[in-house]
Amino acid sequence: MSHNPIRPWRNIERRKSRQIMVGNVPVGGDAPITVQTMTNTLTTDVKATIAQVQAAADAGADIVRISVPDEASSKALKQIVPEVSVPIVADIHFHYKRGIEAAEAGAACLRINPGNIGDEKRVKEVIKAARDHNCSIRIGVNAGSLEKHLLDKYGEPCPAAMVESGLDHIKILQDNDFHAFKISCKASDVFMAAAAYQQLAEATDAPIHLGITEAGGLISGTVKSAIGMGNLLWMGIGDTIRVSLSADPVEEVKMGFEILKSLGLRHRGVNIISCPSCARQGFDVIKTVEALEKRLEHIKTPMSLSIIGCVVNGPGEALMTDVGFTGGGAGHGMVYLAGKQSHKLGNEAMIEHIVEQVEAHAAKIAAQEAQAAE
Repeated sequence: MSHNPIRPWRNIERRKSRQIMVGNVPVGGDAPITVQTMTNTLTTDVKATIAQVQAAADAGADIVRISVPDEASSKALKQIVPEVSVPIVADIHFHYKRGIEAAEAGAACLRINPGNIGDEKRVKEVIKAARDHNCSIRIGVNAGSLEKHLLDKYGEPCPAAMVESGLDHIKILQDNDFHAFKISCKASDVFMAAAAYQQLAEATDAPIHLGITEAGGLISGTVKSAIGMGNLLWMGIGDTIRVSLSADPVEEVKMGFEILKSLGLRHRGVNIISCPSCARQGFDVIKTVEALEKRLEHIKTPMSLSIIGCVVNGPGEALMTDVGFTGGGAGHGMVYLAGKQSHKLGNEAMIEHIVEQVEAHAAKIAAQEAQAAE
């Protein structure tokens, strides 16, 4: 809503964290909350993996993670990194040597799991490789793979065990004078994850990577992620996020941005405000919104668009958006620009005309930004 002031009651005070770099992307501090995803191709299929990374980047991903389960994947990573436009996090489990190889292959960050990476000696070797190759590290604690001594101590996975695991690993990094790290404490249980992250946020100033792991399919996983991460983000916790879905990684990126947009924490592309439709609608709202979502995917400029079926809420919503259309009668509706009535429009021309108006507004903003930068 570029023409409206920010309301103070909408502000979220973010937790103060240190800032690290993942390649050329800052994470933590006052940097924007970044959106991540992870490839699901075979890493050794270099062509397919590059294509998936680029698709995610085109959708807005700031960082992409790639699994490195074997030596062949480490070799493939060396081919992948130079061909993509976003920093790559190498996902390392069980084999600490894969972490060393990934650092040598150009990964911007190494994700290591305290529960399965091995003893402190092996972790030290990974730290050395990260330092030598200018890599950051993500400590990735997961409720499903906690260390045996913690499970014996607590009896089962729980927030306290997860946080203790993370802090133990932080100590190893700090004892080795390595501070370019971020941390996550993921669980598939929303309550467990939220509690662990709240405790973690109080115990360290490290940047926090948010996620609800193994969240599920597109709909159920998005709902769980929005509830769990949304509440934490509302509290100011979280510097980078990944929505874990059994779905296309591009969908993870889209859902990540939707969560951030709903809280006013990040803005990218067109935010469509639309009604669920009812018998009062002056046009087919659902089909119109479906069409506009596809037609406007190429717009990266933050802006708002209201598509409301009738005059009950339509004019009021249009006052708050950059472009709006409110259904009327006799096959016509009203177009709003910058919150003001502009002109009537027949329903049959609505989609094309709205796309034109959105594109024109995006071009205007781009021109203003270019002029301001001169």
